[in-house]
Amino acid sequence: MPATGFPTADAENDFLRVRRRQVLSRLAAWLRREPDDVNEILPFDEVVAALGRTGERRIGLQVVPLDAIVGSVDRTRDFDRLFRPRSQRTRERWERLARAQRRGEAIPPIDAYKVGELYFVRDGHHRVSVAHALGLRSIDAFVTEVTTTIDATGISRRGDLITKDLRRVFLDRVPLPGAALCTILVTDAWSYAELSETVEAWGFRLMQQEARYLDRETVARRWYAEEYRPVVRMLGQADLIGDRTEAEAYLHLACQRYRLMRTHRWDDDVVDRLRADPGK
Repeated sequence: MPATGFPTADAENDFLRVRRRQVLSRLAAWLRREPDDVNEILPFDEVVAALGRTGERRIGLQVVPLDAIVGSVDRTRDFDRLFRPRSQRTRERWERLARAQRRGEAIPPIDAYKVGELYFVRDGHHRVSVAHALGLRSIDAFVTEVTTTIDATGISRRGDLITKDLRRVFLDRVPLPGAALCTILVTDAWSYAELSETVEAWGFRLMQQEARYLDRETVARRWYAEEYRPVVRMLGQADLIGDRTEAEAYLHLACQRYRLMRTHRWDDDVVDRLRADPGK
């Protein structure tokens, strides 16, 4: 936080410095061929939609680490991930706050949402930006905590929301309890959709076999206990999991079984012949 002792000049230098850093960070991301969203501020509405909003509660005034503030309710175009201004448009207001901060004037708390350990600014974007520029590590905030179906762990950029959204949809279709859900992990987010269809198909066959309707919770619980865990256990014993997750190994085997069912006759006549002469 270099200072000349003249708040107006210092505030101007502060703004120019953070704007330069913002441009340099974009250039560095381009040189490294990083994803376009690596420096993007996270949009609150998209994050909550991906995680599945279940409720909220006001928790009052808190001291919030600046590094934990990663998103915005409605100002995603004005600031980057570190709340550096993305244009000159915010300069006048930004420098006014920087001058006040350097003079030691009281700065009101920001208003923010908390989702897991992540914070999203509802009001006070410029205050957060100035605090970053002046090297502060925390800021006062009136916080509202938002609860979600899926936790926010692992969200570092906008692209991560695809994985969270597909995992949330998987949980809607296959409502496993928390301990079981934690064991279902895939590296390709789209595999959650395939896994959902696999479980639903297994549940449909189970209902046909038992000639009764089973709700999603029952199907999910029985699939996990009667199908998933035993198959994963056999795959592990046969050393067939390798570098994949358990869920990926199971899904691969389930897909191979489905292909066999689609490309071979498995009607009653074939089954009766196998029973009559299992050696063939």
